Amino acid sequence: MTETQYIPQGGKIRIGISSCLLGEKVRFDSGHKRDSYINGTLSQYFDFIPYCPEVAIGLGIPRQPIRLVRKGEQVHVTGTRDPALDVTDKLHAYGRKTAGEIDDISGYILKKGSPSCGMERVKIYHENGHPLDQGAGAFAEEILRARPLLPVEEEGRLGDPVLRENFIVRVFVYHRWRQLLHEGLAPGKLVDFHSDHKYLLLAHNQAAYRRMGRLVAEAGNMDLAELAENYGAELMTALTHRATRKQHTNVLQHLLGYLRDHLDDGDRQEMTEVIEQYRIGQVPLIVPIVLLRHHFRRHPDAYIQRQHYLHPHPDELMLRNTI
Repeated sequence: MTETQYIPQGGKIRIGISSCLLGEKVRFDSGHKRDSYINGTLSQYFDFIPYCPEVAIGLGIPRQPIRLVRKGEQVHVTGTRDPALDVTDKLHAYGRKTAGEIDDISGYILKKGSPSCGMERVKIYHENGHPLDQGAGAFAEEILRARPLLPVEEEGRLGDPVLRENFIVRVFVYHRWRQLLHEGLAPGKLVDFHSDHKYLLLAHNQAAYRRMGRLVAEAGNMDLAELAENYGAELMTALTHRATRKQHTNVLQHLLGYLRDHLDDGDRQEMTEVIEQYRIGQVPLIVPIVLLRHHFRRHPDAYIQRQHYLHPHPDELMLRNTI
């Protein structure tokens, strides 16, 4: 597998993003929340498509801040200084409109804590001004509802190495799945896709992998559109489960099994020790991965060469160097 396999036809993978994270001065105070990791590292591999729902619905720059307020059973988005300003319907409508237009993106990064863009844990206030609850921003809520399989994350959570790697893995897998559907799903192509993602899926959710295998077995008997919908849902839901050291260790040991007849005693012992060092937290995941790649270059296996687990994203992102 080469780096060119990460790049889609026509350029970089497209990801939706809150405009302020790119440095656009669209916030209520005419400022921005430019994120250096997004703009410095991720921008080398992704094409960011910016959205600012508050500006899009006609709120000016600068403007009074807005917040989520519970009124009876409903959560409204109102002005902090002038509660008569209520943009609830406009934000939800723009969210639904945007959700219907983003067929060409493979992920979305939202602004943490925003009453329009926050993915979760956004403060919901009582009408008297006291914090009451937590929820999602009005715009984000519509994106999440309409695109449940789309990889979505907040910029604040990308500071967590495990969440960061999980999000990027999901983006690349979702992009490949969408490409497969665009090219035209066929039973044989689905079998290949499932096989190529076997160990990546096993690292995240073994039960889901088995359920997906049963779906793939029905590829010749089941309506393909229905099968694709069910498989896609299982696929992306499975990957939301964060892979643990125990699960990664299990996969690494399975991969080592393909090499046992090719390695001498010293190499086998070294590989076993490195996997154990990873299991107990002495080295990051990249260490046993690089050693496995080295041995598979010397002893190629056609099935393993197709496995996305060993190359889920560009090495330059160094996502497995810290998990």
